Amino acid sequence: MDDQIQRRIAALAGQVDSATVSTSVGPELQQTSSQAEAIPQSVVLPEKLSEPGPWRVHRSANCADHLTTSFAAPGNHVKTLYDNFEYILNAHSEIPCLGQRPVDGHGKAGPYHWMSYAEAAEARTAIGCGLLHLGLQPGATVGLYSINCRDWVLVDCALHAYSMVSVPLYDTLGPEAVRYILSHAELQAIACSLAVLPTLLQCLPDCPNVKVVVVYGAKKGQYLPGVPHGTRSSCRILRLDDVISLGKEHPRAHIPPSPKDLALICFTSGTTGVPKGAMLTHGSLIANAGGDMDRLNVDAFKPGCRYLSYLPLAHIYERILIIKVMHLAGSIAFYRGDVLLLLEDIETVKPHIFASVPRLYNRIYDRVMGTIRDSNPISRALFNAGYASKRAAILAGDPTGGRMAPFWDRLVFSKVKARLGGEVMLLVSGASPISEEVMLFLRICFSAPVIEGYGMTENACTMTITGEQTTTLGHVGWPSQAVEVKLEDIPDMGYTHADKPYPRGEICVRGPTVFKGYWKDEKNTRETIDRDGWLHTGDVGCWVEGGCLKIIDRKKNLFKLAQGEYVAPEKIENVYTRSSLVAQVFVYGDSLRSQLVAVAVPDPETAGPWAQSRDLPTDMVALCKDSQFQDAVLKGLIEEGRAAKLQGFEQVASVHLHPELFSTENDLMTPTFKIKRPQAKKTFQDALNAMYARLPNST
Repeated sequence: MDDQIQRRIAALAGQVDSATVSTSVGPELQQTSSQAEAIPQSVVLPEKLSEPGPWRVHRSANCADHLTTSFAAPGNHVKTLYDNFEYILNAHSEIPCLGQRPVDGHGKAGPYHWMSYAEAAEARTAIGCGLLHLGLQPGATVGLYSINCRDWVLVDCALHAYSMVSVPLYDTLGPEAVRYILSHAELQAIACSLAVLPTLLQCLPDCPNVKVVVVYGAKKGQYLPGVPHGTRSSCRILRLDDVISLGKEHPRAHIPPSPKDLALICFTSGTTGVPKGAMLTHGSLIANAGGDMDRLNVDAFKPGCRYLSYLPLAHIYERILIIKVMHLAGSIAFYRGDVLLLLEDIETVKPHIFASVPRLYNRIYDRVMGTIRDSNPISRALFNAGYASKRAAILAGDPTGGRMAPFWDRLVFSKVKARLGGEVMLLVSGASPISEEVMLFLRICFSAPVIEGYGMTENACTMTITGEQTTTLGHVGWPSQAVEVKLEDIPDMGYTHADKPYPRGEICVRGPTVFKGYWKDEKNTRETIDRDGWLHTGDVGCWVEGGCLKIIDRKKNLFKLAQGEYVAPEKIENVYTRSSLVAQVFVYGDSLRSQLVAVAVPDPETAGPWAQSRDLPTDMVALCKDSQFQDAVLKGLIEEGRAAKLQGFEQVASVHLHPELFSTENDLMTPTFKIKRPQAKKTFQDALNAMYARLPNST
């Protein structure tokens, strides 16, 4: 056997020092974006232990000889979502579990009302017994259709206790999508809020499988409409309180699930077609939630640590976060449902853990930096001095920000930290890439670790994630302890394992976290999981120093320009949205043309003042038609592209300005803030054609 393979086997068994083992992809790799030394975080498995082929398989250096399926001790016996709740219930029954903020008839919010873990356990048992009494059985699929709230989680926990399957729906979905999911997933019951009940009622006549509609938020004695004409005659609409009463009158013992049982059908938001339902087992969800807890200083989070839930629970990102917070015996508060009042809810809750998406973090960055630019010279100088001091320390490898950090935190950054309640101990970013500068800004200004994860629904969320002590930038961390990751060659795009300085290819993942497949969709399942069990993500990555993964491209949503160059529009859009004058960008390319064009939506918060300072109209409709503003936006996009080192063919040649934000309401965005490309092309077809008509030599 090859000496190198023998050394790797020995390292995996813990028999030799890891310094003698290949813990990165090779000496040809350059350092990541900071000056900090890259600590080896993932190891390369011996090729002969993985499979034939040139692709080297990476695992976490902390768990190289096996893939974890649960949390670390003492919670290592937790194998299902039911186990997870019982684990905390037995240890911390009186800790606040779920918090809701009541709003009176005048819209005034009161203090949060908390339900302990013991009270939540009693409610979930009663709900589960009530559903059984109404005719549901273990294995039944049950929809959850509302914004994030306490009752959503209670119903979900009830389903775990009686081995039923939850099917979450985004509260922003319209009748067509709701009707499709109700029918396709064969829902026997659906729990929803009063706000979405009218949409649901429109769908019931076409969904004869639905037996029960459970409405939460309805007060005792409040009128509920009957089932519409044409609905299954036995379908009932009940308040959640009524179901709880039925459950208390007809108690049943729990019917715990096994790790292999289906826990969740998570429908992807569907940017190009009908939603696909990813089937996730209890085992895959627990493996994912536990697989990267080694990145946290878990002991720092005491029972009762607070978390504010506002990202959609229908998305796997928030779902996994809730599982993790519960495992920490955390207290989960829910926002009121109005993003305009989110900061007020944050200030009230004072969360210790705050998770969001780059879109919100970018806005915080822009607002803080804008405030600093407009402040007096002394305040600006102090901020810049503190920022430079902490920035240099972090980039040099000190995650605390240096010995002067406490001084600068008290003097300068405490006011910034107060924007998230003042007590945040951990910031989490996911769902899309975050820029290096914004990542640094968060670490500096909030005096807290920031971790960034990369994942997808089909893997029950996380594949790779950074750690609290990570100071290198420009990557998305290293593999979770529950997965192994490889990069597979894409010859058509020029990405191979032999590339210098970076081995590159499509990111593939395997492990206990991978989904069972798409619900009633074998074709797409076979296209996503190969015969060896590898989940193909459609993303392109490379291994950087330290065994960390960097996302560089997208295999899906690619198009080829007339000259034969492949273009990944999402990568370009992520770069362009850093431009201060725009909020959203849709990049388009015609395969018969050699240039790209774009549709951009101005950011009112920056575009308005820009226009006012130049005596231009501040009305967005009028401003979008102004040639001076159009030129400024295009110039800003090109500058961001150059800063990100986009190639010439990746830069847009023309831009059309649109005054209205892309949204779920105008069908241009999914609930997870991804552009619906076919719909965008259809909506802006005339503008796209007009831009190409004006471009010289574009064919």
